Amino acid sequence: MADDVAEHRVHMPAANARGWSNKAPATDPGKSSNNKAPEKWLNGFIRAVALMERVGNALGTLAFTWATVVLLGGYAKDLGSEDDFWFATTIVYLEAARMFTRKNRMEYQLFFNTRGAFRPIGWTGLIVMVPAAVLRVALPVLRFDPIKSNTEYDKNLKASLTIFYGMVLGQGTLYGVACAVEFFSFIPRRSLVRSAGLRGNWGLESINLYYAYAFEKCMQDGVLAPKKTSLSTFAMDSVNSDSSKNQVYGFQMMNSFLQTEPTKEQLLSKLTICTKTTARIIRMLDWTSPKDATIRLYAAKVTSELAKNLRVVAFPGAVQLVAALLDADSTPRRGNPLLDTDDEQEDRQDPFLSTEDNQKEEDDSTDASRNQLQRQDQLQDADNLLQTETSPTQQVGINTQNSMVRCLQRISEFCSIPKELPLTNHDLLPALAMSIIVSLAGCDQDNCVEISKAADLIPKIVEFTSYRNHTMIIEAQQKVLLLSSLKVLQQLTSIGGKIGITLRNEIADDPFLLKNLKEILGDGTSSPEFRKLVAAILRNLAVDGNTRKEIGRIRLIIAKLMQAFIDTEGTMSNNVGLLLRKVAGQALAMLTIESVHTCSIILKEPEFMKELKTMILIHDDNYMYVAVLERIMDAEGVELEILVGLSSQICKVIPGDFTRELDDGHINQRFVKRLVHALIANKKPSAHCPGIRRVILEQVIYMTECNSCYADCFKKCRMNEALLMVEQTLSKVENYRLFLGNTGFMECSTPISALVARAKELLGCD
Repeated sequence: MADDVAEHRVHMPAANARGWSNKAPATDPGKSSNNKAPEKWLNGFIRAVALMERVGNALGTLAFTWATVVLLGGYAKDLGSEDDFWFATTIVYLEAARMFTRKNRMEYQLFFNTRGAFRPIGWTGLIVMVPAAVLRVALPVLRFDPIKSNTEYDKNLKASLTIFYGMVLGQGTLYGVACAVEFFSFIPRRSLVRSAGLRGNWGLESINLYYAYAFEKCMQDGVLAPKKTSLSTFAMDSVNSDSSKNQVYGFQMMNSFLQTEPTKEQLLSKLTICTKTTARIIRMLDWTSPKDATIRLYAAKVTSELAKNLRVVAFPGAVQLVAALLDADSTPRRGNPLLDTDDEQEDRQDPFLSTEDNQKEEDDSTDASRNQLQRQDQLQDADNLLQTETSPTQQVGINTQNSMVRCLQRISEFCSIPKELPLTNHDLLPALAMSIIVSLAGCDQDNCVEISKAADLIPKIVEFTSYRNHTMIIEAQQKVLLLSSLKVLQQLTSIGGKIGITLRNEIADDPFLLKNLKEILGDGTSSPEFRKLVAAILRNLAVDGNTRKEIGRIRLIIAKLMQAFIDTEGTMSNNVGLLLRKVAGQALAMLTIESVHTCSIILKEPEFMKELKTMILIHDDNYMYVAVLERIMDAEGVELEILVGLSSQICKVIPGDFTRELDDGHINQRFVKRLVHALIANKKPSAHCPGIRRVILEQVIYMTECNSCYADCFKKCRMNEALLMVEQTLSKVENYRLFLGNTGFMECSTPISALVARAKELLGCD
């Protein structure tokens, strides 16, 4: 474990003080559901093997004590000098050699750790451990009958010798059985590779290391230790180790565990209380050495999953480390020719080339290591029993062994290892960094504060929204990075509260943003997903009045949004097209609020107005307004606010047509009653639909100004009482057009109190 990593604790009432949001699993890792743990079977297997060895060790220790204290100490003169004395002495020295080896490591490596067991002890040691294994069984067997037939020994001595040889024989038998059982450990090990979601050679090697890890725990901490040992704990310990190989395996295991349940829940529950490991993972994002490239990559992949429940305020500097990943975009930076000299230009190295070379060297080294491991597996691992049993040179008499071959084939299929998945363009460090930021921003409001403090983070993200033609970046990578950057900006611009205002201002202030977004919208080859995200970003930025005006001055943006909104052919093919049309409409609605310039651009497009009219129509021109009015009768909430707002503007712009539709359709009484009822029903305006009473009051005012006869209609429907109720329940919430969080935006120029006063005046209320 890395003791130099400090554990951070920040006590805040809104979230977990250990650095995790309230969405993170709160289960006690000690009480995790072992019945669902994929390593349960292997742990049981290890306990069985370890139990046999520990019982064997106990018998050996008892035999050593019995021989020295009882036999050699009490019956030394009575033992035959040519038989039992030397038998007992040999066994004593045999047990003494076992007991005084370092933690009995060499002994159980030989018997109970088949993989790599021969390398640490060598052939000489192997021979010694084998004139030892045989003696434990052979010596007691050779002496049992002579003891029974020897009449010179008294009863106590016979019993003592019988007990002694029985313990030694039991020890040797247990060692032999355990060795035989352990020989078939490849079955649960390979099965665990599949059930744990691991892949390839690294997956098998990781489980082999876990097998040794769990067995070591069993031998050191007790037979019940595997109940506290899990793959998640092993992965965390591997990441915290000083071995780069183990760190890579630990990260690969974590990355696999975070993809599926229940391993994801098990790992997160442990990381929730072990923030030292989380802090170390985050610190590894700053490991920029070429030899640590793989570790840094997998640290970023794991962090992208952890970020969904992570509060970075508990890990100071974490966002800045994530931002540093954005610099690994493999794009050489061009300096200003007015500021840079030739020698400075020559000294600059292409980061992509160096990274690529280093990565190639590391990949070659990794491949070589894997090939070496594979060759070692072929020579040493008992797992190759399946292959050797079915190899051509071993198939003598195969016709008589078909049943065994079929059985072995079934075992082979059951224990087969899925192929390792290759890395994709989504595994680029900048793409992972932006994925982390998206998750952090959507997890906790405090994370957004930390994001806003990160130096140069927004400019780095905006830079990826530009089309790059550099030959070092392939098109597929370019699209992934572009998509990632748009997702980040869409997430950050949708944040509510004061921190949302700060983030939107910082994003809108970037001088390259609108230019890049315009290019994406103007590119006919860009996907609907890209254009949908651009439209969402523009919609969110339009919350600010100054930004709204700046966007409205770019005619191409308005034109492309209108084109996306009226494009019915592209929207019918998939859901992305439908969403693009909806978001484009939202963006246009936001951009036209209190913007004469944007409205004039739209009105100058006759095709757009024609299509918009067609969208409103049901059958023909006579039903243009009836469609809106009829829907108002049944709508509620936000839909009612939008529809009444539309009908009020129609009444204001073309009052004659509006009143004619009400009268000819004989729905004027129903419509008036609906407005009064809706006004009374919405006594408590909310951030969800803050302007519902405002638009109703505007509708009442425009209708009464258009035709004074509507004043009597409203009076008959008790509008006076409704206006009095509104006057008594005025809210500051109603002075804003929309809310993000608890912060209101687009404050209306006319307060709602003025609208109430105007309506009372028109209706002649006292």
